[in-house]
Amino acid sequence: MAHLSRLCESLRRSVRQPGHAGSVCVRGWRLRLPASCPLCKGPSHGGALCKRCHHRVTGPMHAGMRRCARCRLLLAPSESCPDCMTTPASFDGIIAAFDYDAPSSLLIHRLKVQRRFTDVPMLAGLLADAVRQSGRELPSGLVLVPVPAGARSVRLRGFNPAAEIARGLARRLDRPCRPGVLRRVHGGPRQATLSREARMVATAHLYQVAADVRGARLAIVDDVLTTGSTMHSIARMLKRAGAVSVHGLVLARTQRRTS
Repeated sequence: MAHLSRLCESLRRSVRQPGHAGSVCVRGWRLRLPASCPLCKGPSHGGALCKRCHHRVTGPMHAGMRRCARCRLLLAPSESCPDCMTTPASFDGIIAAFDYDAPSSLLIHRLKVQRRFTDVPMLAGLLADAVRQSGRELPSGLVLVPVPAGARSVRLRGFNPAAEIARGLARRLDRPCRPGVLRRVHGGPRQATLSREARMVATAHLYQVAADVRGARLAIVDDVLTTGSTMHSIARMLKRAGAVSVHGLVLARTQRRTS
């Protein structure tokens, strides 16, 4: 675990370096970042997506299709958002880098299941681009707050994906990142196995506000937004603690309807 922590920190430092050429040095060993596209394995540079795959991943989010203005759910013509109608969201809006759909979902699988930590700079860059292209003006003084992972997940992966994405995003957007604002109280059930209603109940008591957020403008960073239950619960908690606004910044927005 200590070795992985040193590797993580070296990777973080490396992406700050101007002219970074796709390699990092860890304890005297030079480790090269992937030289091929994570999706098609074609020529790329430093772990980035090739131009074709970049368009396939991010294009649908900017294709002008009708979406919920608050949670980015893809909607049919004249349809109201079923998620926001069922539970009016406490967050002020979501920005997502891409839809959680093939082939984009493979990027999340690589990060969370295959533990491809070297994908973090590329993914943080995609989310930073989405923030800049969204047309949504985020508040001045915005602080990035990653969703805490459960202790078991951190032990299995060696890192918290949301926290690493938040750190990379903070550097690209020149915003502070404060992981200590939220604390995960207990593990809770695996949310992928739960219905929407069960997720709302399960997430209501998973987290605690661990810092003074009175008057703060916050952005919660996570990997995937599914039903919005986690984002909703956290935003409601933070606003009750005095936060002025709470936005959500996520890598992927799932379009699968959850009953």
